[in-house]
Amino acid sequence: MNEPLPTVRLKNAWRSSHPWIFQKLVDKPAQRPKPGSLVDVFGVDGEWIGRGFYNGHSRIAVRILEADPDSVVDADWFARKIAAAVGLRREVLKLDEVSDAWRVVHSEGDGLSGLVVDRYGDLLVVEFFSAGMFRYREWIYDALKRQFPGARFYSFAEEHVQKQESFDFRGTEAPAPSIITEYGVKFRADPAGAHKTGFFADQRENREWLSRQVAGKRVLDLCCNTGGFGVYAKVRGAEEVVGVDIDEDVLSIAKGNAKLNDVRVRFVQADIFPWLRDAGNARDLYDVVILDPAKMTRDREQVIPALKKYLDMNKLALGVVKPGGLFATFSCTGLVSEEQFLDMLRRAAFYANRTIQVLKVSGAGADHPFLANVQESRYLKAVFCRVLD
Repeated sequence: MNEPLPTVRLKNAWRSSHPWIFQKLVDKPAQRPKPGSLVDVFGVDGEWIGRGFYNGHSRIAVRILEADPDSVVDADWFARKIAAAVGLRREVLKLDEVSDAWRVVHSEGDGLSGLVVDRYGDLLVVEFFSAGMFRYREWIYDALKRQFPGARFYSFAEEHVQKQESFDFRGTEAPAPSIITEYGVKFRADPAGAHKTGFFADQRENREWLSRQVAGKRVLDLCCNTGGFGVYAKVRGAEEVVGVDIDEDVLSIAKGNAKLNDVRVRFVQADIFPWLRDAGNARDLYDVVILDPAKMTRDREQVIPALKKYLDMNKLALGVVKPGGLFATFSCTGLVSEEQFLDMLRRAAFYANRTIQVLKVSGAGADHPFLANVQESRYLKAVFCRVLD
């Protein structure tokens, strides 16, 4: 028999199917479970609501994992959930046919709130966003080992997450980078290097789609990071590719990625704002321009300043697109909605005095699913346009 779990009770009626219950709705238990403990959750009238992680130190006090009272959250439960997530990628999406790099677990999208796992060949990168997932990490590792025998592991949690969730984790020893392939293009994924997970697998389908439009074209990849869009473009026959980023470390990886594919890309270390102003003044125009900046904010109070920065950079980027050229612009700031991003783009085009025709609006690849009742797992906005004049 399993021992009864600690219980927590809610102060108000709960009618939501969202897995997050915030601190202000939860009565603090007399004997407080440690952050990340498994608990049973009961409503104000005593009815059982669900089973999940409790964290009295976090703004998200409860993360519901299970709504079936007969289902025990244990090592076997994690094994089943992770097997289902892998099955989606392998059997339904058939990602192994196009890449050996994909997201294995996408937090709430796979019913595992607070956990993200990425695969890069034989390397699994495990990121903890909650004290609960960190607390039961050995169950997670065991479940992943069943799905990926012989895999190497790298685990970490960002410092701000550890503070919010009240746990300490220095991360595991830095692994050797992994060389991965997607749609025939090779990349070096280094989670201990410039980017926290080693590579942006979420842009896989966007890279592939755009790369089919660039043969014989002059391409500018702004905020190029480790060179994903630019290297794809050159492999697919672009005449010239220029990649611009302010980070010297990511440009070093980008140059290595170009070399891996035996292509020549000109990478420039620069702040894109003055660089674009100079390019615009010189009428240095490109057939295809890509703008993929880093996340602007995690703070709801900073969404308006973030949108202003998006507006400024998109306006400048539109100024270097040839008439009739393609413009691909992205936002990975989850707090900025698709509607807000498209409205920003409308205003950027107005201020740049350009007419844009939207061809395609998309997001992250299908290995980054989100539940209709948990929009927080949806973060990437991708807009592909023609600049008509």
